Parts: sequence; structure tokens; C-alpha cells
Amino acid sequence: MPWRALTLQVAAGAAEAMSEALLEAGAESVSIDKPDQPSATLCALVDLQLDPDTCLRAAARSAGLAGAPPYTTAEIADEDWVRSTQAQFAAVEIGERLWIGPSWREPPVDRVAVRLDPGLAFGTGTHPTTQLVLRFLESRITGGEGVLDYGCGSGILAIAAAKLGAARVDGVDVDPQALATARDNARANGVELQPTLPEGLRGGAYEIVVSNILAQPLILLAPVLAARTERGGTLALAGILVSQAEEVGAAYAPWLDMRIDSVLDGWALLAGRRR
Repeated sequence: MPWRALTLQVAAGAAEAMSEALLEAGAESVSIDKPDQPSATLCALVDLQLDPDTCLRAAARSAGLAGAPPYTTAEIADEDWVRSTQAQFAAVEIGERLWIGPSWREPPVDRVAVRLDPGLAFGTGTHPTTQLVLRFLESRITGGEGVLDYGCGSGILAIAAAKLGAARVDGVDVDPQALATARDNARANGVELQPTLPEGLRGGAYEIVVSNILAQPLILLAPVLAARTERGGTLALAGILVSQAEEVGAAYAPWLDMRIDSVLDGWALLAGRRR
């Protein structure tokens, strides 16, 4: 059957949120091209019966954009969409060990593979904040660690931690759709993961805690995340612009000395050891 493809551009930092919002507004699939550039191109596949203006307005509101961006449309056959969509999702190599890619691509034999197809929840390995945390995990996990991913989204960070050798991995998110997606992705990767709402998280602290959200929620969560990091353990935070790093770090000062560990495309990863 034929489909309508909507092509639009948004700021790269808003690409993942707009992609998720388009899916919630009725799109069958969304691809993101050039996510590492200042402006990312989104291609959304919608049913011919769906009104593009209504879909885009609803998605823009949900993603927090000031207004619906301009777009172009084209009618395409189903098989052409599949080929063009798959071609746009390149795999990502992280550090010396990790490979993140969709199910239709083959990983190198010498890398730990995490297969993750584009879906409803944030995190396919392309956004700078996700890459920052993946790099951190790839360099820190040596085997046997306990890891908590707070705000797990698609589950990419928790799955990567498990496949890198962490012994105990938990995920938390406030979005039930994200929890379902994380469970499905973990199952597809052969990883034991039962992500939960915050109130369902089992007790105890972790050697490594990571959270890739946004600056203001991270500030509010400081007591919670610090308490979940065992003494001598490491906390890593992402979703923070370099200009926000000092304010976020100050919120954690009673428990940790947070420092900028790495920077990518204007985004910072803060890390510190629990006192």
C-alpha cells in the first residue's frame, strides 16, 4: 500500500523528542538523518488518511516546540520506504569494545553488539548525550559491577552495561511505554532486565549509577541518585549542556564532587565518586 512521507527539519537537540512525538501523533515510523549536525532531518511515514498538519501540530506541542516546522510530502510505496529508512540508520562504534546498531546491520566480530531498532522511546545511540554515557560505561565496566540506569528510556544504557559485563543491572523510568520498550529491547538482546517505575525499584546502592535526562530533573533528583550510589561508587549524569554543568554539579556537592568528564557537541557528561 502507498504511504505519505513527511520530511522536516528541527534542531538536532529536539530530534529525538520530535521523533517520539510524531509516533505518538500517529506516524507509523520515523527516521532521523544527520543527528550529529546542528539541524537534523526527520522523515515520518504516515497513513494517507492522516492529516499532516494536524499530526505535526500535535507532535510539535508534545515535543515542546514553538510551532510546527515546515515540511514537504511525497507518496511512496511501502517497499521503497523500508529501503530508504533502513539506509539512514548507521551503526555507532563506542570506544574499543561497543557497537550499537539496528537489527538489519551486522556488527564486527570483535565488538560487543547492542541491537536497537528505532522505536517509541528515547535512545538509539545517535544523540550526543547517549553517546557520552555509552563511552563512559564502555571505559568503566570491567565485569561484575552493579549498575542503575535512572531514566532508562529505550533501555540502551542498561543493555549496554549488561553486555559489557555488569552483573546486576536495573532500569527506572516514569513512562510505562518506555518500560515496555526497554523490556522488549532487552529480550531482543538476550539481556535480563526488568525496568520499573521509581517506586518499584529494589533496595540497595550501586557501584555505577547513570542518568541521561535533563538538567532540571537531575537537580531535583540529586538526593535520590546520590543515595543510590554506594560509597566509593561512581555517578555519571548526562542531558546537560556545558553551560548548565556548574549548576547541576552544585546540587550534588553534599555527596559527590562532580566534574565534567567529557564533552560532545556542546553537551557535557558529569561524573563523580560518592564520598
